[in-house]
Amino acid sequence: MATTAATVRPTTFFDEVVAETPGDPRLEACLQCGTCGGSCPSGADMDHTPRAIFALIAAGMKDAVLRSNTAWYCVSCYYCMVRCPQEIHITDIMYALKRMSIKAGLYQDKTSVPEASDFAETFVNYVETYGRSFELGLATRYHLLHHPLDMIKMVPLGLGMWRRKRLDFTPRRIEGIEQLHAILKRAKELGAAA
Repeated sequence: MATTAATVRPTTFFDEVVAETPGDPRLEACLQCGTCGGSCPSGADMDHTPRAIFALIAAGMKDAVLRSNTAWYCVSCYYCMVRCPQEIHITDIMYALKRMSIKAGLYQDKTSVPEASDFAETFVNYVETYGRSFELGLATRYHLLHHPLDMIKMVPLGLGMWRRKRLDFTPRRIEGIEQLHAILKRAKELGAAA
């Protein structure tokens, strides 16, 4: 049976996001419950919660989504995914949106993402160097560069985390860091070849 032009649905932005996300992100299952945004440690810094981003994706608002700082503030903690009642692969979608934003050349738009790309680059640098994030270093660099006076407000939180052994003053490398470096090197090679 031949396919006619009338039976072919045009590709939507929603389709593009799903295609860019590895596996089945389950984006169509979003109930708009808000659990993801309520779970996100970076939610207060995002211009749209993940739930709002998913609504914008469904509405076809590509430019607004790709200019948003939301994906750039995702710290890949996966807490949103653990709590999502629909098991949506939220973190994977955020990575896809970052890639799409970069491809579209919109991630450098300083009017909508003034410091998010610095935050993401610092996070990646720590992960590449130590195999994990170093929260104190990440927060310190971010606040020194973008909100130096806000650092004072963070001291009580930092001290409380340190007393509960939830914050280290120095970064620690994971065991087998050489293996991670080999994996990252290979991933960069594959990315360059694509």
